[in-house]
Order: sequence, then C-alpha cells, then structure tokens
Amino acid sequence: MSLSFILAWLAVMFPLVFSPGPANIVFAACGAHMGVKRSLPLMVGIDLMFLIKSLIIGFGLGAILQEYPQFYALIRSVGACYLFYLAFNFFRPLFNPDLSAPKPLGFKDGLIIQLLNAKGWIMVFLMFSLFGSQSEDTTGRVLWLVVMLAVLNISTHITWIAGGALLLKRLTGEMGQKMQAVLFGGSLIVVAIWLLLG
Repeated sequence: MSLSFILAWLAVMFPLVFSPGPANIVFAACGAHMGVKRSLPLMVGIDLMFLIKSLIIGFGLGAILQEYPQFYALIRSVGACYLFYLAFNFFRPLFNPDLSAPKPLGFKDGLIIQLLNAKGWIMVFLMFSLFGSQSEDTTGRVLWLVVMLAVLNISTHITWIAGGALLLKRLTGEMGQKMQAVLFGGSLIVVAIWLLLG
C-alpha cells in the first residue's frame, strides 16, 4: 500500500466519515448526554456493525446488493424512521418535565443505528468501487481497506463523542438540557429528512 494510495484514500474517505450523518450526530448527542466513557458501548456497536458491513461488501455481497436498488430505499426509510424515534426521545422531556432524560444508548442501539445508516452503506460501496479493484491480491486489498476504514471511523467517532462531552460542560442546568434536546433532536430530524429526500 503506497503513500500516494493512502493519501488519495484519505482525501476521499475522511470528509465522508467526518461529515455529520446519523452516527456522528448520535455520537455528539451521547457525548453531551452521557460523557465519553458511557458512550463507548454505543461506539463499539456502531463500529462493529461498520466492520461487518465493510467485510460483507468487500468480499462480494456489494455486487449483489447493487442489483437491488430497492434495498437502499428500504434502508433509507427504516433508518429515517429510527432517527425520528431517537429525536422524539430527545424532545420528550421538553414537553413533559416529569419525564427523565432519554435512556442512554448502548451497544444494541449502535448495531441498529449503523445497520440502518444508509450513508454508511453508500460510503462503503463507494470506497470499494474506487479503491477495491486495483490489485490482484483482492483479499489483501479488502482487509487493508477494512482496517483503514475502522481506524478512521474509531478516531472520528471518538472526536464526535468528545466534542459532545465538551458541549456538556458548556450547557449545564435546565436551560442547557433544553438546548441540547433542541440541538441534537433537531439535528436528527434534519438528517432523517435528508435520508428520505436522498
């Protein structure tokens, strides 16, 4: 794997991985709501599902799934519904002050979020279509790309969680909690609408 290949890969993949999407918005919200340490099970769930997705697509299922564009439409719709559900949970305490804050998201939630993350599926397909078929050692190339993506994902996700946790220190008290609910619940709604329109 040459340095020029890695730089080209980073030039394409870093903006895609780091940009706001369903998982990154949820990471920031969880970092703000629970702090870094308590957000790690969610991150493990999301990144494990991302790893599984990458291996499945890299080793050939991607070609099969590309034959069925309705798969993407289904993932987008179900994923958007799940994001609306998460957003609703952020907003609930605003409408009913007797309710506690939304339950912490954990490992299982991470698996579901990433499974239904249409942006994640498209990003992995794009990566393998651009960088996956330039070598005779297909298995080696797939594994390298999967490892590189996993490292980029983990470092990006920790950054989003830490950014949310930093926000937690700034937005304290009842007013801060309300601002967090509006910011993160609203962000999830925007991403869900983007998924439905995309």
